[in-house]
Amino acid sequence: MLSVQSQSDLCLVPEKVPTPEQNSAWQAVLERDRRYDGLFVYAVRSTGIYCRPSCPSRRPRPEMVEFFEQPKAAESAGYRSCRRCRPTENGLQAALPQAITRVARFLDEATEEIPKLEQMAGLVNMSPFHLQRTFKQALGISPREYAELRRFLRFRIRLQNGDDVTTAMYEAGFQSPSRLYERSRSVLGMTPSTYKAGGAGMKVGYTIASTSLGRVLVAQTDKGVCAVRIGDSDKMLEAELRNEFANAEISRSGEKLSRVVKQVVSAAEGHGVSADIPLDIRHTAFQGKVWQALRSIRPGETRSYAEIAEDVGDPKAVRAVARACATNPVALVIPCHRVVRSDGELSGYRWGAERKRKLLESEKRWK
Repeated sequence: MLSVQSQSDLCLVPEKVPTPEQNSAWQAVLERDRRYDGLFVYAVRSTGIYCRPSCPSRRPRPEMVEFFEQPKAAESAGYRSCRRCRPTENGLQAALPQAITRVARFLDEATEEIPKLEQMAGLVNMSPFHLQRTFKQALGISPREYAELRRFLRFRIRLQNGDDVTTAMYEAGFQSPSRLYERSRSVLGMTPSTYKAGGAGMKVGYTIASTSLGRVLVAQTDKGVCAVRIGDSDKMLEAELRNEFANAEISRSGEKLSRVVKQVVSAAEGHGVSADIPLDIRHTAFQGKVWQALRSIRPGETRSYAEIAEDVGDPKAVRAVARACATNPVALVIPCHRVVRSDGELSGYRWGAERKRKLLESEKRWK
């Protein structure tokens, strides 16, 4: 997890506040922005060197760059410190107020929704206005902009460490793909799929159908269904599919998918879906166990995250089960909507809590 370890770890200069468009790791490197020194270091694969964002050296191509939370992390990955910008030396010009460091740490630990300003202000006994102004004066960015930057950095680091795009997205704290893809190029320097050989050599056919839950996209390779997504916009659903399988040959193919689409549409209306639909999805061993357990839940029934953790033989892995549900790439076919909290509350759902409620009610009627 990215974290602010201490005041000496930060090397920030309180200057003019950047606009949200300028508030990005990659933009900071391009502009040699000293305000971001200490938030991260960047390493260049071709040279084997890591630098501060403000380093005067020639800017690298974005695909050659890796970001790291701390110089030690870059060195552990085999990079050596730049002799020009000397990123391991303390360049802090003004001590950060203790309250700001505390809020920064609090934001680093907020791996799901970004806390509200009032919540952060209460943590350090400040008014929201005073905290906002003091945070900007200290770090050059607002608390929300800081949290967003750290979230994008967590996402990119997870991609660098081998996660697929969907897993990295949820592990970094993004609750939906829209925000990630909306600003990924400006913040990361390129789209997420540029880091991954998404679907290289694959042929993916897809179609989009109308259901009571909204528009549903179903995509399939010659091996099986690879994606099922729910949304309001055909354009957004298609864009997400092309981003996820950036190097695949993608085409719209309704007739070929007709049988599967009928089953998925039926599932969206509460009738359930056949367990024999072939799937072509990547997963870790743990995700595979969880997803298999989900497919054994009958329509009209629910299980808790804790019960699924018991089923897969790891009772303490409740949060890991929740993450596996969130990264499910084939909605409805793998019925992650049938998992609820131990108290019966619905909790989160990638496609919206209202859709989850509607699905469960429909399944109970047809049980």
